[in-house]
Amino acid sequence: MTVRVLGLDEVAAVAARVHGGQVDKAGRPYVEHLAAVAAGVVARGGSEAQVAAAWLHDAVEDGAVSEEWLQTAPLAAETKDIVLAVTKRAGETPADYATRILRTPGALLVKEADLAHNADPARLAVLDEATRERLTRKYAHLRALLGL
Repeated sequence: MTVRVLGLDEVAAVAARVHGGQVDKAGRPYVEHLAAVAAGVVARGGSEAQVAAAWLHDAVEDGAVSEEWLQTAPLAAETKDIVLAVTKRAGETPADYATRILRTPGALLVKEADLAHNADPARLAVLDEATRERLTRKYAHLRALLGL
């Protein structure tokens, strides 16, 4: 018996619902970031499983859904693996985080799209200088660890 997985429109709707009310560091609706990362995955030739993961890439990390929810959700195994790969864990070093991403098929492309949107100069420009500089260094360091 084949289990139906959620389509991309359904995944986007779930992501919008579970992140409802959240805003990014600039005060913009968080769903805008998720949509931008999903669009970045599409632009990079990502698979449907990767696009679905892009919509959900911060859901576990932000506490919008539990890891248990993710494991039982009607999603492709690849989508679940990617979401878990890009989910930062408390106390984890950037090197360990990068290693997990690099070892998980499909995760690097999703993280690349995420970093591209996070490091967008127009997005960073609205932040205070100290935050902008800190994030720019953080994203550059992770890009280097990932070989991007």
